[in-house]
Amino acid sequence: MCGRTCLTLDPDQVICACKYPTNKIKRETDAAKPGRDIKFETDAHDETENEREKPEWRAEFNLGRTYQPSYNIAPTDITPVLVSAAHFSDASDQKNARVVVPMMWGMIPFWHKGDYRRHGLTTNNCRLEHLMDSKLYRGPFKRGQRCVVLCEGFYEWQTTKSAKPSERDAYLIYVPQSTDIKIYDKNTWDPSNVKLLMMAGLFDVWEDESGDKMYSYSIITFESSKIMSWMHYRMPAILETEQQVSDWLDFKRVSDKQALATLRPATALQWHRVTKLVNNSRNKSSECNKPIELVSKPAKMPMNKTMMAWLQVRQQREEELKSEASDQSDEEQKKSVDSGSKRNACSSDSSSSEGNAAKRPRFRDFKREQQKNHQLGVNSASNDSSASEQKLDRDID
Repeated sequence: MCGRTCLTLDPDQVICACKYPTNKIKRETDAAKPGRDIKFETDAHDETENEREKPEWRAEFNLGRTYQPSYNIAPTDITPVLVSAAHFSDASDQKNARVVVPMMWGMIPFWHKGDYRRHGLTTNNCRLEHLMDSKLYRGPFKRGQRCVVLCEGFYEWQTTKSAKPSERDAYLIYVPQSTDIKIYDKNTWDPSNVKLLMMAGLFDVWEDESGDKMYSYSIITFESSKIMSWMHYRMPAILETEQQVSDWLDFKRVSDKQALATLRPATALQWHRVTKLVNNSRNKSSECNKPIELVSKPAKMPMNKTMMAWLQVRQQREEELKSEASDQSDEEQKKSVDSGSKRNACSSDSSSSEGNAAKRPRFRDFKREQQKNHQLGVNSASNDSSASEQKLDRDID
């Protein structure tokens, strides 16, 4: 299986890294006669087979989408794909030529109508064992629409161990490089000496209602061989040699049956474990492809403002709930203490408890005290009036 790749080269660097040997036939010599071997006139450099040619970069419209180099390429992204130039030209000098075409990862079904992103199928990988039975892939294969997907390496998650998807170990897998080249460190290599990992795929061309075209592809996979079975039960069809690449691309010279015969498990691969930064396709950090031991601390994914505001409100609410729960606990504890005190007071002498117990002042007690004082004042005044009247009567007598 292949669900994420890494390719950090710009278009000019891509075509430099994809140079291929060429042997251009210019014209048949007059010496070629019936019964004799046909000889061809070639350039001096072609005879040594040392001359290598750059493929042409063919920029298609693709509904306005373009290729962006990235350390973390995911399905639906646009990536460079190598195809035969014979798909675009019938000229004899183009039958062995190659072109690089940016295409979307994930083949769009030819029957789909409407938004190309909403066909509802997972098409980033094509199972080799079901290729000829597939309504989606059988047509492109029969039409010779074979391609080679380019990358510095692809990411794979170890599924042979029991773990949650988010906790699985991730690895970057790539082809062996020269001694001094470290695929994760671009300071140790350049496009002229790096070996790209090349995977066999199929492509198709989808048109919308306006007639605009979108090129898209799928990567061919099959059951993992011993080299990768410890990590995952599926692996992509990796083309290790120039001959394999040539046979897979040259649909006019190589038959369908012969092309399928070129697809076999890779015999030499290298890998190293990477951090879980690659789990999120939005993370394009340069640390995605580095060995885990060279990454000191995984960088946290930046959150958008809405998420940060929501988390702050949630944190404040949790603190308020904790505070309220703490206050309720204190009140319950105080009530428990007061209740115990009252029970102890009731068990002692009631008269002494009434005299000694500290009561909380209440409004009704205040009113009663005022009424009592008022009544005492009235009674005192009445008694004084009676005494005055009696004294007056004695004086008159």
